[in-house]
Amino acid sequence: MVARARSPYELTSGSALDDLHPVVRRYVGGIRPGFRGYGSGVFEQIGTPRRWLWPLLRMLAPQGILFPAWEHNVPFSIINAPLVDRDGRTGVVAVRRFHFLSGAQAMVDAITAENPGADGLVDHLGVDRRFRVRLATRVVRGELHLTSTALELRVGRHFVRLPAALSPRVTVVERFDDAANAGEGAQRVTAVIEAPLVGRVYEYTGTFAYEIRPEPARTGTESAERTESPAPAPSTRPGRPE
Repeated sequence: MVARARSPYELTSGSALDDLHPVVRRYVGGIRPGFRGYGSGVFEQIGTPRRWLWPLLRMLAPQGILFPAWEHNVPFSIINAPLVDRDGRTGVVAVRRFHFLSGAQAMVDAITAENPGADGLVDHLGVDRRFRVRLATRVVRGELHLTSTALELRVGRHFVRLPAALSPRVTVVERFDDAANAGEGAQRVTAVIEAPLVGRVYEYTGTFAYEIRPEPARTGTESAERTESPAPAPSTRPGRPE
């Protein structure tokens, strides 16, 4: 009998997740080996209208972190895959693909369970994992709330925590929106990044449908996986240089 896969959310928050809406609970649940989570939907808005920030965002875009844009009604897809890194930490790697007017862009990150408890999640950002965000989790009225507690930058082979006075604050809410999809309801994600003294510097919100199904079989030198997600394959070693 194959043991049920557990997600990093389950390893850190445990039975608290049982109070989530069933749709959100499925999203943060474990994914068995050989399966992936597939979602698609539309962001009602994404990016920042503060164009003076775009040069900085252009530096982050090649890493698949943030993008210089401010657009509405942007189609997107997401693929979640389970992983175990070289230190034995359980995680899930996500590739989100945004279809901007200027072309498609892929956001890449991996969330791992660092230690038990509501503050045990770490989000490793970008293709090279040069940034990582420590996250605290709460379940509020069936919603999953994630709040950053620290931002760390990789310098050489070590991570340095940025001072709180310089660290942007990230909040993410995963919930079920009963009014979405013409009243049929849909899962909604809302993310906001706020910087000290500046305020909101990036945001997105939208709804999507999500399901877990077997990952595509590889054929020849190219796989169906690459057809669905042309972004670089995420590393299974988040948080460390290759």
